[in-house]
Amino acid sequence: MDLYKVLGVNRSATKDEIKEAFRKLAVKYHPDKHSHSPKPVRDSATLRFKQVSEAYEVLSDDRKRAHYNLTSSSSSASSSYNYYQRYANASRRSGDGGYGFSSANSYKNNRQNYASNFWHVSLRFFTTRAFLLNLAFAGALYGGTVVIDNSREALWKMHNPGKSFEEAMESIEKAKARRDT
Repeated sequence: MDLYKVLGVNRSATKDEIKEAFRKLAVKYHPDKHSHSPKPVRDSATLRFKQVSEAYEVLSDDRKRAHYNLTSSSSSASSSYNYYQRYANASRRSGDGGYGFSSANSYKNNRQNYASNFWHVSLRFFTTRAFLLNLAFAGALYGGTVVIDNSREALWKMHNPGKSFEEAMESIEKAKARRDT
């Protein structure tokens, strides 16, 4: 089922053209309008209304439309398996709230998808502005700590020539021990 043919628009139709076509067809095939019609007419109108609604739902959403355009050009147009069902099933399998297009059916494919997705997400995280600013701040703090640590030893040697810091600490410990006893 070609969703563009269902709405009677071409592939380059704008959102407004799609919306207008949907409104016209929705009014024409709405089940309430055919509630007093004979059963075959009512069933036909209901089916057509569902197809029009499905086509509008897919073609009005940019993500779904792009995915439909991609998959409909690679698969046969006469396929009886409708697009919306494939999209809904893929979304349920991926578990990401409807934005995934996973068609992986095996554990191996899921692991490969997870691994590639992990690296993609990690790369996006490590290149965000906030992460880079935090990394720069942490680097400045670490650098400051190293500078202060090195300058502490230099200041000690400058004010206490001939003594090492360890020797001074030992003499302080001895003085404390003598005082406590």
